[in-house]
This record gives sequence, C-alpha cells and structure tokens, in this order.
Amino acid sequence: MRLATAANEAYAASLAVSELLSCKQCGGDCGQDEELGIRIPRPLGHGPSRFIPEQEILQVGSEDAQMHALFADSFAALGRLDNITLVMVFHPQYLESFLKTQHYLLQMDGPLPLHYRHYIGIMAAARHQCSYLVNLHVNDFLHVGGDPKWLNGLENAPQKLQNLGELNKVLAHRPWLITKEHIEGLLKAEEHSWSLAELVHAVVLLTHYHSLASFTFGCGISPEIHCDGGHTFRSPSVSNYCICDIANGNHNVDEMQVNSAGNVSVSDSFFEVEALMEKMKQLQECRDEEEASQEEMASRFEIEKRESMFVFSSDDEEVTPARDVSRHFEDTSYGYKDFSRHGMHVPTFRVQDYCWEDHGYSLVNRLYPDVGQLIDEKFHIAYNLTYNTMAMHKDVDTSMLRRAIWNYIHCMFGIRYDDYDYGEINQLLDRSFKVYIKTVVCTPEKVTKRMYDSFWRQFKHSEKVHVNLLLIEARMQAELLYALRAITRYMT
Repeated sequence: MRLATAANEAYAASLAVSELLSCKQCGGDCGQDEELGIRIPRPLGHGPSRFIPEQEILQVGSEDAQMHALFADSFAALGRLDNITLVMVFHPQYLESFLKTQHYLLQMDGPLPLHYRHYIGIMAAARHQCSYLVNLHVNDFLHVGGDPKWLNGLENAPQKLQNLGELNKVLAHRPWLITKEHIEGLLKAEEHSWSLAELVHAVVLLTHYHSLASFTFGCGISPEIHCDGGHTFRSPSVSNYCICDIANGNHNVDEMQVNSAGNVSVSDSFFEVEALMEKMKQLQECRDEEEASQEEMASRFEIEKRESMFVFSSDDEEVTPARDVSRHFEDTSYGYKDFSRHGMHVPTFRVQDYCWEDHGYSLVNRLYPDVGQLIDEKFHIAYNLTYNTMAMHKDVDTSMLRRAIWNYIHCMFGIRYDDYDYGEINQLLDRSFKVYIKTVVCTPEKVTKRMYDSFWRQFKHSEKVHVNLLLIEARMQAELLYALRAITRYMT
C-alpha cells in the first residue's frame, strides 16, 4: 500500500504540473510557459542509454502490471525513476532483486549511518570516474543531512572515511593484493577504527558501486536530466515536432535510427551466431566423450589467465579524471592497466579453498544480517537467468555460454574453478567480446559505443544488457571473495 500511495502521489503531482504548463502549440503538456517565465530543461541525450535506441527501451506508461510495480518500488525507494532502472527493466526478475538489495544497503537498518553510505558510494563510483553515480549520490548525501564540506574532497571527510581510501583503491583495481594487513589497519586505527560489522557494510557498498559503475558505462547510461551533462535550456533546433515530444522522450528519433543502422553486413553477423551455436554443440559433444585431466585443466587456466592480461582495445588511451570526480579519491594514477602492462603476476585463488557459498555468504550474514541472503539471491538470478534464446534462435540451452562469461571474468582476477575446462573460453568468446568484457569489468570508463556494437552484432539489446548483468555480478563476487577472505584471515 505504501508503494502504491507513493506512486499515486507522484502521479497526482505530475497532473498538477501538467495543468499548470499547458502547451499553446498542440494543447498538450509542454516544457516552457512564457507568461510564467519558467525555463524547463530538455534532455541532451537520446533516452536512458547512449548505446540503445530509445524506441527499443520500454516507455514509461506502456509497462505491464509487473513492471509498473517495479517502477513504483524504484520511485518509492529512490524518489526517482532513474536511467539505470529503465535499462535494467529489460530483465524484471533481476531488477526486482537489485532494487531490493540496493534499498537495504542504503536505507534500512545497518551498521553505518545513512550519510556514510552515500559518501562511500561516491568514493567507489569516483574510482572509475563515473560522474553519473557520483552526481546521484552527492544529491542523496545532502538529502540525508551530509556535510557539504566533505564534497570538497576526500581530505575534508572524517579520517575514518579517508582511511577507507586505500581499500577502495585496491578493491576496485587489483583486489588480489588485499591482505589481512589492510583489514587490521582499518580495525585498529584507535579513535578512527571501524568495527567488523561497519567494515563488512562498507565493503559490500564499495563492491556494489564499483560494479554498478561497470554497468553504467557498459550500457552507455545517459546522464539524468537534472544532472550535469543531462540537459540544456536551449530551444530545440528541429521545427517539425512540439516541445511536448521532448518531455515524452521523443527527441531526435530519426537521428538515432540512422546512427544505429551501422555498416555491419547482416549476413556476416548471422554467420557469427550460427558459428557460435555450432561451437556450443561441438563442445557439448566433446564433454560427453572425454574429460581432461586435472593437470591439463590447471594448465589451460594458467594459459587463459596469462592471455587475458594482453587483451586490449586498439583505442586504449589514458582517461584523465575530471576534478569534480577525482577529488573524491586519492592516487589517481593507480589502475588495472599498470598491472597488465608490466606483466605482474596474479596469484591463483582456488574457489575450492574459499568460495562465496561456503564462506563469504555466512560471514556477511553473520556481521550484516540478511544482506548475505539478498546478495546471494542476486548472484543466482544473474547467473541462471535465461530465456532460452540466442539472437533469432529459440529453445537454446545457454548455460555453457553464461558459465564461460562468468568464469572468464573470474579468471582475469586469478580465480580458478577446478572443475571447469578453461579451453572452452577461447572457443566461445571471440576477441571483440573479450575486449568488451575486460574493458567493462576492469576499466569501464574506457567503454565506447564501438566496443558495444562490435560484439554479438546479431543479438538483441536485451541480450547485451543481460551480458552486462553477468559482468557486474561476477565482478562484485570476485571483489567480495578477496575482501572477505582477508577479513576471515584477520579473524582467525
């Protein structure tokens, strides 16, 4: 009832505004009333995503009952219906779990005060220069009573939060370097020390927002209209539509249709799908006929881990963080690139020795009740989510492909599953797909529309969003494994 009331109040408020701002051109709702002197911003982007044509994204008002309930949940929890939600709603089952988890982390009872939670979200998003998330949480931080001085730079925040900066840095870029000494330094910092429960809450928030930054860049999420880079007050230059169209998101549709066509041959991308289907079939047959030895499996993992270090985009360039983002973290030069370019060794983390299901889940649930269950549910939904389709094909078992994507991400972080044949990864994931995966997971701020367009060219946008859900959950689990293992070692 609370969610329905919130949605109804928002709807009533929108009706009041609609009556106030009556369009003189078409009689509809518009963005500017000359007599009132009101300047209404219009969006600069082309819908919720820069990568996905907005006509392919669910329009608010055309959703079914389930999606309407999800939109109401999002609005009630966040006070807004943001672009991340509008893209994630391609997969309602996942979105429901995501919103429930994020709401609990940010607003329900927990070890950390509300303003700390949003500030940690800012710190985490800033590591990947994600101004979209930084802007959202700056507003939320102030809304819950956060001190504006903290926003002038990390050095203006309490020492306790400043101390978290090192863990944030390592967790975001090289989580395999996290040791129990990092944990001890935070828990034994005298008057600025963290409790174990507070630290677990902080670690979950950091991993959540590192991963959400990956989704934001991986799906080309557009800035919100009320944030920097999301609007303009200039009048539209096109004369054949009313300003009402802008308010409804129907702007520059023709341009998007032209730009999204691309130069890819339909027949080429069709054959890519057929070739992938054939490889999946062949691999399944090989599985049934013979099984590689443990020594061979270990060798294939090391080969794949080593090769993943040298997967780069041809236009891989240094991205200089803007001052409004970089002030929220220290050591701006620290990143994943340093590791891969200098050939530093990533130690192997064996899931058989420490895994989420047997170790991480129980530790989180013990120190931050119910959160382990929420995260576990979200992992399982992302990993098992399937519609049994691949591009134009139906009734397809995609489990082999989903596992290859998940395990490739963990392989980049040095995490090995003893029962998986890593030779399958090179069979199922081509170079353009690997470049996209590694960029989204390791250096998301460098993702481009060309990268997004270049992999799985015959697949639907909803399937590419599905890929991103796998990427962000696999990344979050990898970070959590390293951090929670370090906490466990400190406790023992």
